Amino acid sequence: MTRRLAFIGAGNMASSLIGGLLRSGTRPEQIIAADPAADQLKKIEAMGVATTADNAKAVAHADAVILAVKPQVMSVVVSNLAAHLTSEVLIVSIAAGVTSASIASWSRPELAIVRCMPNTPALYGAGITAMFANDHVQPRHRALAADVLGAAGEVLWVEVESDLDAVTAVSGSGPAYFFYLMEAMTAAGQAQGLAPEVALQLTLATAHGAALMARQSGIAPSQLRKNVTSPGGTTERAISVLDAAGVHRTIRAAIEQAAIRSAELASEFGGPAPKAKE
Repeated sequence: MTRRLAFIGAGNMASSLIGGLLRSGTRPEQIIAADPAADQLKKIEAMGVATTADNAKAVAHADAVILAVKPQVMSVVVSNLAAHLTSEVLIVSIAAGVTSASIASWSRPELAIVRCMPNTPALYGAGITAMFANDHVQPRHRALAADVLGAAGEVLWVEVESDLDAVTAVSGSGPAYFFYLMEAMTAAGQAQGLAPEVALQLTLATAHGAALMARQSGIAPSQLRKNVTSPGGTTERAISVLDAAGVHRTIRAAIEQAAIRSAELASEFGGPAPKAKE
């Protein structure tokens, strides 16, 4: 499919998406990236993709504009681009906490907007992205959005935008929860006398293998856990400590707070549009 993609923002997530698109067959000349930071643009240029410091130049003739800037500057970026966007252009936002309604209020109410919540494993092509489409998104827009975000891993759609708060809490912030557990397991292994590199290798291989089992076995994680918890064994002893400490309740509370914070950010970043540049 011939299309022109404009990335506004050329940070790590944009680089990952561009790299994935190139690997999946998109030609470099179909992509342009804009960013005020020269060092970020150099990384994109190394992929053979055109770059510019001018956002308006980047979106000219684009079929899709991927907004990959920090939430704090989204209102300024979008309002300054409003005059250059038409109802034919798909807007894809990967900024956390910025609603589709806010983007529309800063630009044009008729814009087709897909709001996405990717996660950092996208940097390795192993991410998962949840997407929400506003009422102006057509089937062709959905296909294009899925194609762009699919370059970094799996994609799925949610029908209610507020569900993205829960998505943010589970998968957006989720990698940090697993890193936290890996950190604790590695430290515990060292406390038991293992060399640091041995403890880390054991932890990472175990995490990878457990995720692989959970994905490929077709068995629920709760049952997989039971399958390796022999009565009176070492795993049962360890799980009993976790249960006594209320780890399940703590994880649920942590994810609940992450979802609450995601909703708060939507309020913080959804203010009135600043005055656009002439």
